[in-house]
Amino acid sequence: MRTIRLQDTAGGELRELRPRVDGRIGIYVCGPTVYSRVHIGNGRPFVVFSLLKRFLVHEGYDVTLVSNLTDVNDKIYAAAVREGVPSGDLAVTMGDHYRADTDRLGLGRPDVEPLATTSMPAIIDLIADLVARDAAYAVDGDVYFRVRRDDRYGSLSHRDVDQMDQGEGDDAPGGASLKEDRLDFALWKATKPGEDTAWDSPWGRGRPGWHIECSAMAEEALGLGIEIHGGGNDLVFPHHENEAAQTRCARDAELAAIWMHTGMLELRGEKMSKSVGNVLPLHRAIDEIGRDALVLLYASAHYRKPLGFDDQAIAGAQGSVRRLRELGRRIATAGDPGAADAATDASGRPDPHRDAFFAALADDFNTAAALGHLWRWVREANGTLDAGSPVDPAPLREMLDVLALADVLEPVDGHDADDGPDDAALALLAARDEARAAKDWARADALRDELAAAGWTVRDGAGGAELVRGDR
Repeated sequence: MRTIRLQDTAGGELRELRPRVDGRIGIYVCGPTVYSRVHIGNGRPFVVFSLLKRFLVHEGYDVTLVSNLTDVNDKIYAAAVREGVPSGDLAVTMGDHYRADTDRLGLGRPDVEPLATTSMPAIIDLIADLVARDAAYAVDGDVYFRVRRDDRYGSLSHRDVDQMDQGEGDDAPGGASLKEDRLDFALWKATKPGEDTAWDSPWGRGRPGWHIECSAMAEEALGLGIEIHGGGNDLVFPHHENEAAQTRCARDAELAAIWMHTGMLELRGEKMSKSVGNVLPLHRAIDEIGRDALVLLYASAHYRKPLGFDDQAIAGAQGSVRRLRELGRRIATAGDPGAADAATDASGRPDPHRDAFFAALADDFNTAAALGHLWRWVREANGTLDAGSPVDPAPLREMLDVLALADVLEPVDGHDADDGPDDAALALLAARDEARAAKDWARADALRDELAAAGWTVRDGAGGAELVRGDR
């Protein structure tokens, strides 16, 4: 196995990935809070860590990827009130949407997807351990973590403890804080008016705070010293800082060896934000951009860097998919070059671009640099084909497989790319256009699914909607 190094947010440096048990890697990724449909920002960690797993499996590791869903939370209560539905029903509906939307990315599911609501015994036990160690205290049915009991607090986010604000505000109904220290944060919250879900605990009926959920679920699924703990960089503080502190104080051990964080998406140069209103739902992004182009776009920037998401970037990714598809067609037309090994070129020497591709992934999972080596391979392959010689696609297929894009080299559902939609498909597209004009999004989505079942993907653009073969 080659040496793999990843940037650790806590240490601020590259660290070698070292399994606790030979050949086994555990990855825990904080998933979304399911109070609405997930957006393209939520899609980036899902794609990055799914692709990281594929790379580690390629390198010979046995990988367990765990990604939770937060299905009890203040945001869910507030959204349920707005929708006029029970909070549990809303969380189930949005959780189902999340799984369906991310399924369409074609990356498979995480190996374990724990829910906060089904992990309550482990959560309550962890809180009880913190109380027993005097690292937490109960007040009127709430339980708070004593931040100053952790002498390493702030080491993940590199902040001065006294400058930190948990963002929880005052907790008591009258506005007077129940906390001993303004830095402390809630582990358990007593049931309040309007909250329609609660669990029994040693401190009374209530539900967990956000941070304790992930500490408990991560430990339950993967144990302590997890090889990689990941998520978006907006979670570094307070969420991941608090996770790390809770585990240290309860277990005298670190929750994770490497903390790995993805950068934010920027739409037209502006950070994507629900408050700004520039959020694009993931399912509509797949409709409008195409699955392959969207995955390629996520991989086009280093995971730690901001990812520009604008018309130019989208067009570039779609053009790249067409370029790969055309190369696949040319290779197939040129014929079989023989049984060359996947890691060698036609002369039998190791393929330098393939080797450089995987070396870039081993160096802090640099997909942007890896794609540069892939495109050099593509350029040389086209030159070889132009000269009238066949090309072995095995190295390209191996690289694309790690990126979950190998299918772009294949014909789509046995159809030629020039096959146009029939009258029935066009009629469904017209009906979808009418539904969208009437803002009947449920019917529009159902018609899209009907077209997908017939092998068509709807691509929405400035000039209107068009049909293309497959989820491309």
